[in-house]
Amino acid sequence: MTTSVQDHDKQAHLAGAAIERSAAYYRLKADVEDFYYHEADLLDDRRFRDWLELLAEDVSYFMPIRRNVKFGQQATRENTKRGEGISWFDEDKWTLTKRVEQILTGVHYAEEPLSRITHMVSNVQIKGARPDIGAARELDVTSRFLVYQNRVEYETYIFVGRRNDTLRLTDNGWKIARREILLEQNILLAKNLTTFF
Repeated sequence: MTTSVQDHDKQAHLAGAAIERSAAYYRLKADVEDFYYHEADLLDDRRFRDWLELLAEDVSYFMPIRRNVKFGQQATRENTKRGEGISWFDEDKWTLTKRVEQILTGVHYAEEPLSRITHMVSNVQIKGARPDIGAARELDVTSRFLVYQNRVEYETYIFVGRRNDTLRLTDNGWKIARREILLEQNILLAKNLTTFF
């Protein structure tokens, strides 16, 4: 039986409340942080094909559009929904691969010359572990990010937000199976959105 994305999010939230901060938790958290720092290095060093190897074949990569809504409606209406309406990104491994291939042609209008980018990741917390923290094969992880982008002479953009990830352990290490990116902007202030989060 498959669960919907909303059911998965609810289960992840409930699971996070029950995780004991044990030695096993902190060992696993250190591994996850190293994974994220490695991912940031790959992106900052423009090793995009290597970055794609960190993604599961069935990855879901989603960045909703944030809306300004009345008080009390944030939980249900602030973010657009996956698979419904519009979003900044609602991608899979194939579309992400095509984006990488386009950048690597050297004729991408918004990435020629290539941007200089720095990813900073913080506030990493494991919110859920399956089957359990001591033998985890799948994790629900939250983090915060700051991405600095500079291109040509004067274009500078700063993106700040949160990520909700599902990481899956494979024979080749952790892979990103699901990523939801919550950009803390209602209106995109950058000219384009070519960076990966």
